[in-house]
Amino acid sequence: MSVQQPPWSLPKPTSPEPVLKVYNSLTKSKNEFIPRKGRLVKWYNCGPTVYDASHMGHARNYVTQDILRRIMSDYFGYDIHFVMNITDIDDKASPHSLLLSPYLPLTGLQIITRARQNHVFETFRSEVKDASPDLIDRIRVAWRAFVQERVAKGLPDSERPSVGDEEIEWDHLTTRVQDTQWKLDCLRRDEKFDMYFSSATRTLAALQIAQSHLDAGNTSADVAHKLVDEARDVLAPALDKQYGSTVTDPAVSRSLATYWENRFFEDMARLRVRNPDTITRVTEYVPEIVAFVEGIIKNGYGYEVEGSIYFDTQAFDKADSHDYAKLEPWSKGNRELLEGGLATNKTGRRSASDFALWKASKDGEPSWPSPWGPGRPGWHIECSVMASEILGDNMDIHSGGIDLAFPHHDNEMAQAEAYHECGAWVNYFLHTGHLHIEGLKMSKSLKNFITIDEILQKHSARQLRLAFLTQLWNAKVDFSESLMTGEVRNIETTLNNFFVTVKALVSQARSNGPSSDGYHHYEEAERGLTESFYEHQSNFRAALCDSFDTPTALDILRDMVSRTNVYINSRGKNVNVGVVENITLWVGKMLRMFGLGEGESTELGWGQDNQGEGSINKDEVLMPYLRTLSSFRDGVRQLAMKKGDNALKDILALCDKLRDVDLVPLGVALDDQEDGKALVKLVPSADLIKARDEKRAAQEAKAAKKAAQVEAERQKRIQKLEKGRMSPTVMFRPPNVAGGTYSSWNDDGLPLLDADGKELSKNQTKQVQKAWTNQKKLHDEFLAWQAETSNS
Repeated sequence: MSVQQPPWSLPKPTSPEPVLKVYNSLTKSKNEFIPRKGRLVKWYNCGPTVYDASHMGHARNYVTQDILRRIMSDYFGYDIHFVMNITDIDDKASPHSLLLSPYLPLTGLQIITRARQNHVFETFRSEVKDASPDLIDRIRVAWRAFVQERVAKGLPDSERPSVGDEEIEWDHLTTRVQDTQWKLDCLRRDEKFDMYFSSATRTLAALQIAQSHLDAGNTSADVAHKLVDEARDVLAPALDKQYGSTVTDPAVSRSLATYWENRFFEDMARLRVRNPDTITRVTEYVPEIVAFVEGIIKNGYGYEVEGSIYFDTQAFDKADSHDYAKLEPWSKGNRELLEGGLATNKTGRRSASDFALWKASKDGEPSWPSPWGPGRPGWHIECSVMASEILGDNMDIHSGGIDLAFPHHDNEMAQAEAYHECGAWVNYFLHTGHLHIEGLKMSKSLKNFITIDEILQKHSARQLRLAFLTQLWNAKVDFSESLMTGEVRNIETTLNNFFVTVKALVSQARSNGPSSDGYHHYEEAERGLTESFYEHQSNFRAALCDSFDTPTALDILRDMVSRTNVYINSRGKNVNVGVVENITLWVGKMLRMFGLGEGESTELGWGQDNQGEGSINKDEVLMPYLRTLSSFRDGVRQLAMKKGDNALKDILALCDKLRDVDLVPLGVALDDQEDGKALVKLVPSADLIKARDEKRAAQEAKAAKKAAQVEAERQKRIQKLEKGRMSPTVMFRPPNVAGGTYSSWNDDGLPLLDADGKELSKNQTKQVQKAWTNQKKLHDEFLAWQAETSNS
């Protein structure tokens, strides 16, 4: 009979494994995430329109998308193909909203118009050789037009300057703008009023300066160029009206977009946002866009009107396999939202909701050849085409800001589904929430517009990312200084302190080498902490499976850190460093997974802020520490060789100096322990210096307070002693009392008779006797103090 193994049973889970669910804008609910092809996730993210410096809105969107991407790839282990577009040609905004000044932040600018105005302005400036009456007159005419067309929009009707009287009435407006309420009323009429008024004021001042130079006979090119530069905001729109129609080369727009695209990716790198796997640019896909539009027409969903092609939303919506506006069907008739995506002639459209796939180019606009004549892509078509070219007729995830849901993303899906004749081009739509600054929507007119460069001068990339992690990715984020200086700073400080302590414990354990004191040090406290660790890991996964709930996940990490700190403090020298190190490695790994640092999985802490900055110069790193150690050794040797009576005391003082003075600038903290061995911690030197200075300041304040109390007591005693300077024998005699108060006294100076020669009553005698006794006591104390002072 052969010997067989006993039967084996498949283990039954004691708790179910959470599945990833994501908030899907297509259902307005959390849906289980199921990629179509195994672990491969095809992901398209709407990229920026590159025309100006990146701002906090970009940070909110792209840092948040980066967090979601890292969770998907680094935590859940999906193989992600992340595609992002760059819109390098765009004309959604009106030319009348343009301001080109380097002094002002820019709003609502489109690449085409801004690039064209830059081009005509720079061309004009290069042709100006000297200051002349004609140049001044030309800029003055442009200034008057600017006042009438821009500044006047914010003014009350009664105070709008008459045509031709702009300069005469400007002084009155300059006075009025100092009135805060008046200015607020103007901003309500036009939120750009402050920018327009500032531009006009600056230009008028430049005109007056240039005129004074001209009157003095100074017509130099320097004077002319200073005038032109100061008048840029005012002059550029006027030049664009005159010369803009001659600028049709697409390279003009592309050069501007290239510059800002580079700046955008530089800012993203500073924010630790990973680069896309694939970058697409609209200007590189124009032939594919033309072919895509032809396919939509062929399928019966597009039609031509005077060289422009429109998408037939009604024909698409009526088709059995299609639905228009999947994300926001209730917005189909919202004209205000629809107008944002048209920017073309409405004549000939079959429906108000129809939008441009291809636009016939006007004078002064770049154009590409097409079967319908020279033109350029519509706003929405770019993403449909480029995403289809890379990811095909279906993608797992499409992401972007919530403000793009309708009409952009709805139109984008409609175009793609019309071309591919598919029912679902996108499986999951992830929209990041709005960003508010101190409770208000970010706006230049509200003076709360913040560029990424500006915010990184105040806060680190890690702190910004922490701020976004503390709030849900698809909810409105209210970014405030109280958030940054409160919750974010507390989180960072707590984790910093935790990592410093654990690194010190691990370093100390390793420096001692493998050893055993005969105990395993895995008792009830260690078992409890380990069980808590397992539970926190499970809860962390559940939080991220719940549509990337990073606020809860972050709280779980913080709670695990808190519990570990309690364990460390309670166990003292019996702490199980291995258990603590495992927990800390996991916490650090999760933080790096969120993008809060970079480094190896075996590294304790956040990881590094910057990687690949060259090899380490050991001399530069080690010499400051070695010099400090050598100096300490020299001091100990000298004290030992002197063999003085206070040698031991002096050596201890030298040890304190090493701890409190010498090692602080090097970022080394020594914590004295009960066993006489110091716990060595590596802490940022700035933190140690700050802590030392605060401790020193507190000690000095305490000493000053004590000295003040001593001085107050001394002054109080002196005042009391001064009262005893007068002898009791004279206290009831003039001039210490009014003349005629008493007429007779005994030998001790006590009064016997009053002014009329009558004996004092018993009550009066009792009162003066009590006063005399008190004064004698004070006088005796005064004489004793005086004798003591003279002897010393």
